[in-house]
Amino acid sequence: MDKFVKFSGIAAPMPLINIDTDMLIPKQFLKTIKRTGLGENLFFEMRYDSNGSLIKDFILNKDHYSSASIIVAGDNFGCGSSREHAPWALKDFGIKCIISTSFADIFFNNCFKNGILPIILSDDDREVLMEDANIVENSHMTIDLDNQKIIRKEGDSIDFDVDEFKKYCLLNGLDDIGLTLKNSQKIAEFEKKYSEQFSWA
Repeated sequence: MDKFVKFSGIAAPMPLINIDTDMLIPKQFLKTIKRTGLGENLFFEMRYDSNGSLIKDFILNKDHYSSASIIVAGDNFGCGSSREHAPWALKDFGIKCIISTSFADIFFNNCFKNGILPIILSDDDREVLMEDANIVENSHMTIDLDNQKIIRKEGDSIDFDVDEFKKYCLLNGLDDIGLTLKNSQKIAEFEKKYSEQFSWA
């Protein structure tokens, strides 16, 4: 997993509440276990019409927001089924950070495990950023995970909270496998001793 570093990007406004995982990546795209290639189908039923053509009015299809790396969303983002394909699709599209007032628990944790930072803010702070995202000239934001700040276009910032362990993992690019591999020497030593002690097993 790539390290999450301080970055600046375009924020797309998505004020809908209860954006669920089926909206993020419909069930027909869950056959693959690859983490790449899913971005094309992110928000499939909102991005494409019945002929497979892009719906121009959808926010991520608009020229300015088609390269968005941040989503400012309505309440309860990522609800519904616990499909891990949802954060895979978001990341493959290029989304690095999602800002909302609340997230579904499983989706929230899956984001951290896949290198995406979900930020929980108050209604007031979220609305400030939603207004920024709606104005093309103000839609560029900087996400500073190390200092836990969202820096707006004009330079002022909004602080956010994040679990220290999850922050550590993102900053160091550590998913569950990476965390395990950090202890690979101790694991190897244990296996050697165990094999010597229980050679008959």
